[in-house]
Amino acid sequence: MQAKSLTPLAGWYWVRDGFRLFRRQPIAMFTWALAIGLVVLLASLMVPIGPVMFVVLMPSITMMTLHACRQIENGTPVKVLGLVQAWRNSGKVRPLLVAGAVYVASVLLAGLLAFVPFLGSIAEAAQAVDVTGPSADMAPFFAALQMPLAIFGVLYLLIAALFWHAPVLIAWHDMDLRKAMFFSGIACWRNKGAFVLYGLVWAVLLLALELFARLLSGIGLPGEFVGILQMPLNFALAAGLYCSFYPTYTTVFGEP
Repeated sequence: MQAKSLTPLAGWYWVRDGFRLFRRQPIAMFTWALAIGLVVLLASLMVPIGPVMFVVLMPSITMMTLHACRQIENGTPVKVLGLVQAWRNSGKVRPLLVAGAVYVASVLLAGLLAFVPFLGSIAEAAQAVDVTGPSADMAPFFAALQMPLAIFGVLYLLIAALFWHAPVLIAWHDMDLRKAMFFSGIACWRNKGAFVLYGLVWAVLLLALELFARLLSGIGLPGEFVGILQMPLNFALAAGLYCSFYPTYTTVFGEP
């Protein structure tokens, strides 16, 4: 298998093609985004085990998302229950769950490596904060967090690159986890410019949506109304994001 090296402009095309897929079956993918949002909500209500379980399921959710996009490409109607059934019948349930568990362990290890060496300085900065005063000065505490957060950010980017394509390589190319992580990392490195632009475009879209909501609030609309209006836009944007995962795979590894 050969991972193609694309120009940085490919990052923009991934976003564009993701919305093209979304427009072909908007109700189905909007429903899928709602379903994922519901899972996130349920996970948040079961702290601490819920969020961990959701992260373990992330490779499986990614596989189901790309399966939905492949169905859209083939002109097949997408159904949420059909995606779950496709996951269960894929023969890759256990490998995908193992991938999710390894992902959780990797992120936890990255957190330990990033924060443990700085625990002393963080504790000292936290003790120096006078929470009883009228205006607590949090600047020293935030300054102590800068370096460990920067280290964790770098480590997380490496982990994300190793796992970005891993679920689909496991499910569709019958790779084991180590091989899938290797090819995913190579593919992301070869297309790092495209991924940078891809991330920037999504950041701009998210910022634009937030600014739109603030603009509506600024002209005097009730906050409840703005929230109701923003919610479907959030899920539509999420659906476009999920659909954009598919072209990041097909343009690098080819059509499945």
